[in-house]
Formats: sequence, C-alpha cells, structure tokens
Amino acid sequence: MPTENLTESLMSLEDVAHYFGVPVRTVYAWRATSKGPRGFRVGKYVRYKASDVELWLERQADSAPLKAS
Repeated sequence: MPTENLTESLMSLEDVAHYFGVPVRTVYAWRATSKGPRGFRVGKYVRYKASDVELWLERQADSAPLKAS
C-alpha cells in the first residue's frame, strides 16, 4: 500500500469554504447536489483531499478566454 496517499492532508468543510472564499453553507449545497469537490465521510465528519479540491478547481476554469470590453 503506497504511503504517499496516507500523508496527504485532509480539509474540513470549513477549510474548503475558507479556501474558496465562500460560506460553509455553499460547500454543503455543493455536496448535496454533487457539484463540488469529492468528499469522504469520516465518521460523522466530511473531509476532502487537498488534491481533489485543487483538481475540482482546475476543472471549473472557463474554457473560453474572457473578452475585453
């Protein structure tokens, strides 16, 4: 079993909300609608792998560049 996966930091709902600069309730809504980063239930808590959060963020990038006004 690879140990590099065991040392990856986990983020709480609050950590994810702070990282994105959104309210915690937004992260709850993303989870409820399967629109946010992949989370894991650890007992009664939800945790996110930092790499999954970053990957999800990369996938949110606009495919077309913004047009100058």
